[in-house]
Amino acid sequence: MIEGNVSANGVPPSSYPFGAGGGAEATERDDALVGAVVHAVEVTGAHAGSVFLLSGDHRSLLLAAACGTPPSLLGGWRRIPVNSHVPVAEAHRSGRMVHLAGAEETMRRFPQLSVAMPYPFGSASVPVRAGEQAFGAMAVLWAPRPGGAGLSRAQRRQLCSAADRLGTALARLSTRRELGEYDERSAPLVVSVPSAPVIRVGLFDWNLATGALTADDELCAIFGMPPREFDGRATTLAARIEPADLPGFRSAARAAVEEGHVLAHCLRLRIGGGGHHTVELWGRVPADPGGARASHLVGAVLDSGSGMAAVAAIERLTDGFFALSPEGRVVYANHSLESLLHIHQEELLGQRPWDVLDWLADPVYEDRYRAAMVSQQPVSFLVRRPPGEWLVFSLHPGAQGMTGWAAPVRQPVPAGTGPGTPVAEEGPPLSLSPPPAAPRLGALYRVLQMGSALTGAVTAQEVCDVVADQLLPAFGGQKVAIAVVEERRLHLLAQRGYSKRFLARFDGTPLHARLPVTDALTSGAPLFVESREELLETYPGTLVGHAKSWAFLPLIASNRPVGACTLGFDDVHRFPDEERGVLTALGGLIAQALERARLYDAESALARGLQNALLPHRLPTLPGLSVTGRYLPGTRGMDIGGDWYDVIPTGEEIGLIVGDVEGHNVAAAAAMGQLRSAVRAFVTAGRHPCDVVAGTNRLHLDLDPALLATCCYARLHPRSGVVRIVRAGHCPPLLRLPGGRTDILDVPAGPPLGVEAMPDYRESELRLRPGSILALYTDGLVERRDSDIGSGIDRLRSSLARLGGGRLEDLADGLLREACQSLDRADDIALLLAQYVPSSSTR
Repeated sequence: MIEGNVSANGVPPSSYPFGAGGGAEATERDDALVGAVVHAVEVTGAHAGSVFLLSGDHRSLLLAAACGTPPSLLGGWRRIPVNSHVPVAEAHRSGRMVHLAGAEETMRRFPQLSVAMPYPFGSASVPVRAGEQAFGAMAVLWAPRPGGAGLSRAQRRQLCSAADRLGTALARLSTRRELGEYDERSAPLVVSVPSAPVIRVGLFDWNLATGALTADDELCAIFGMPPREFDGRATTLAARIEPADLPGFRSAARAAVEEGHVLAHCLRLRIGGGGHHTVELWGRVPADPGGARASHLVGAVLDSGSGMAAVAAIERLTDGFFALSPEGRVVYANHSLESLLHIHQEELLGQRPWDVLDWLADPVYEDRYRAAMVSQQPVSFLVRRPPGEWLVFSLHPGAQGMTGWAAPVRQPVPAGTGPGTPVAEEGPPLSLSPPPAAPRLGALYRVLQMGSALTGAVTAQEVCDVVADQLLPAFGGQKVAIAVVEERRLHLLAQRGYSKRFLARFDGTPLHARLPVTDALTSGAPLFVESREELLETYPGTLVGHAKSWAFLPLIASNRPVGACTLGFDDVHRFPDEERGVLTALGGLIAQALERARLYDAESALARGLQNALLPHRLPTLPGLSVTGRYLPGTRGMDIGGDWYDVIPTGEEIGLIVGDVEGHNVAAAAAMGQLRSAVRAFVTAGRHPCDVVAGTNRLHLDLDPALLATCCYARLHPRSGVVRIVRAGHCPPLLRLPGGRTDILDVPAGPPLGVEAMPDYRESELRLRPGSILALYTDGLVERRDSDIGSGIDRLRSSLARLGGGRLEDLADGLLREACQSLDRADDIALLLAQYVPSSSTR
């Protein structure tokens, strides 16, 4: 069942995974996602499945649909960076299945996943693709199997087929431009694992005057009669009822008809061997518009099997029994549990136990529940209920949720036993020897989970997103703000939950100001404030906003203040010692990640500035020629490349150049700048195209290059349309004719620059027709790891033919967009398009 409010088509309106929707295309998307994840779980025998789709910026995989395991259990794994080392991302990048039979293989190949989800389980992740188009990945989880066996070959094939069918459906929507982009604001679709119905319901319409009875197939089955053998008479079904129950039923039915009230009656149906089982019959007399005497009784027969007897038996037990939904919420609790936990049923139902019972609030208990759900294995553990009574809890998971049992421990519990200490399944042991760190297991989990999530954050903004995503749900906060230190002042970097106007008053606060956040930062010790009165008593006149409790965490890395993190709570929040310790540890992790990210941001800005300074800021406006250029880096940080393009007017002609220096570093960028300057000098001096390239080659040799370079130079005469082209080890140019035909130009290629002292660079000449487009590019646009460069050039030729015909700017964007869909692109891209559009004045 899909969670949340449900629309007419059975899907929550807010859960459309590609933005707001509700039309036929949204329904088709949702049906494809739900059908695929449910089928994947069924064919593999898994207990959970999920589909992750590529975000609009192609940097993340976002949870779009889940079956069996609710998203709340996935923690930080609802958003997975594409370049992270986890199975789903690996399957998406490589285009191959990642099959992990069990916990040992998972730990060996993907330790980060084992840190964040330290439970025994097997998994398989497969890409969701359609040809060269990648949409995301699908994953399934299963409980440990005997001998550590994973999926069979047949199950793997069926899982791949389910992912391929989903990819085909998404590609069809993409072709119709109905796919849209997936973003983090979209709630994932959540469905339960299909199961047999617990309660059967049969419907009937009984004509009281004639005795005729219309019954559906399910009602016939409840009465143990094949539908085709039922003769439509009420007496036929009455013969299946325990004779002793018939008089009371007839009397109740007559009273319901005469008085017009609802009929509710329990009946015993006879079964083979002399036994019987009980069903409930509910009926009512429909209103007759003409006011005639009632003649029909319509209703239903409910068969809960042995469910009612089981509930009655559980209610008679003195131990506590309960049932949890997959999200951990209590859906049933017997009355004995009330007295055992000292809480009323109405306070417990619909809630998670660790949210309403303070002594269960340690994260270690939620972790026990999470371990049982993910591994699908029973777990038992001890809990200390104040003032000093110990209880044993046992959780038994299933695809639809979990059954729990709780009872007091009647043997003495050794001193030093920590919360959540595991016990044997057959009952609590007489003596226990928990590890000394047992009380810190919950804290360790939070620290490890945050650390694992921060490893995938590269930029400062990504670090802030991780902090907000992890801290707020983990500790029940509603607001978080992160500020950084610049010139001994605090400047807001990111926030969630606060109003911008409120935080704007604090932006630029000097470190010597008398405020809780600055005091925490300058002292290096976190500050926990549990009430407004406490805050205003120490800091009178401070603006508090709508929060009622705060945690002010100093962010200190390498003994230097980096910034501060403020966590706010809308309700009064108490900070126990355990929680204070966890938040203090997390402050250190956040500081280290933020310092690293800010260094990366500064490095990246410097690199991009250097790269941009070496590329033309604006292309000239030329008579008879329309030009546009694009540059797209393939790496991050200081790993900048040596790709470049340029347009150089000279007299009546125009020089077009695209070049590529090997490598991704400052040396490559410096060499690129020298070569670009050399080309400009030779072009403006009026050299012939072959001499321009030869002169640039000599200069490159004179500079004693450690890096090779390639280039393609074209000189166009706008009046005549004649273009002369020279290649130095570079990709061949493409020419798109006005009718759409696109050719790969057979231009002779000399050696790359910096290889030979006296190379032979030959010119090729052709005449452009009005409307023709000449495309010069670097190999980053066409190279793929899974194919040769010739195939890549041919793909570019097809794209140029298909996308051309409109604005040159749109054509350039389209060619780059298709290149970005490749997940293994690691090289820079330079692209220069020139369209010959002569006017009467240029002919």
